Formats: sequence, structure tokens, C-alpha cells
Amino acid sequence: MTRIIAGVAGSLTLKVPDAGTRPTSDRVRESIFSALDARGLCDGAHVLDLFAGSGALGLEAASRGAASVVLVDSAKPAAKVAQRNADAVAKAGAERALVVAQTALAYLGQTTRTFDLVFLDPPYDLPPAQVAAVLQALVPTLVDDAVVVLEQATRSGSPALPSDLELERTRKHGDTAVHWLARRPTAT
Repeated sequence: MTRIIAGVAGSLTLKVPDAGTRPTSDRVRESIFSALDARGLCDGAHVLDLFAGSGALGLEAASRGAASVVLVDSAKPAAKVAQRNADAVAKAGAERALVVAQTALAYLGQTTRTFDLVFLDPPYDLPPAQVAAVLQALVPTLVDDAVVVLEQATRSGSPALPSDLELERTRKHGDTAVHWLARRPTAT
């Protein structure tokens, strides 16, 4: 069972797509959001959740006060489930998330939005080169002090990063590695 952990929609049970997704466990989400809350990064943030599946990561941020949330998933069944979940979280009083049924690269190639906080939870079997391509396409959408949270299989090792991103730290939770990335400061 996947649920919203805290905020205005706390304890709300989320629907999960029947197949093709691997929802982030409550334990891993609790760890991620504990760190984000400690840094004050959810409240008022503009959030992007790529490979959103049920939308649990982005909707957790919405429940905790994000100003806007975009959930992107290329699988139409997942996008439909994410839309139902977004509607339920909005009904509880959170900002309504925008759900986009597109690939991450297609969305990043056409959006004009910028983001403070980005979640990437690609399928564990997505080739590293494709993850690297998404990270490269993501860079122009990030504000200067943006935080990117990348979830991958521990066996994947450290992600290949574009020169504009740096690895702040990695936290391992069983077979899941959570990589905290930041935009490199631009030279002035």
C-alpha cells in the first residue's frame, strides 16, 4: 500500500498502476522527505516528478506545500492513475498537480517551466546512457539552487552526470540508492 506520509493529504492511500512501475517504498520516501524538510525544500517549491508512476513523490511534495507539481510518465495507464491520485491529493487541500503523459525527454525538450526540486525514479533497467540523456536535458529547466533526487538500483553505481550537475551525496536503502544532485554554481 502506498500512501501520502505527511502534510495536508497525510495518510491518504494512493492507487498504484497494475504493472510496469516500482513504487518508492514508504521508508525510502520518509527518508527523502525528512532530508528535504530539514532543508526547507518542499514548501513553495516548483516540483517535477519524472517517471512518476503513481505520482507518489511529487504528490508527497504537493501535500507538504509545493507551489506547483508536474508528474510525467510515458505509460498512459500510469498517467491515468497519477491523475486520479493528483485529484485526491488536491481534494485534500494540496496544490493540483499537472499530469503529462509523455516521455521524460519529450517533456524536457518542450517545457518552458523551471524547477526547484526534481525527482527522477526511472525503471531500474533503463540503460545508464538514457538516464544520462535525461539528466542532460533536465539541466536547462533547473533554477540555480535546484535539488535533483535520483533513485536507482544500488547495483547501478554512481550515475553519469553532465558537467552542470554534481553529486552531493548518496544514501543506500537496501537495493535502492538515492543520489542527491545539485546544479553546479555558474562562474561569475
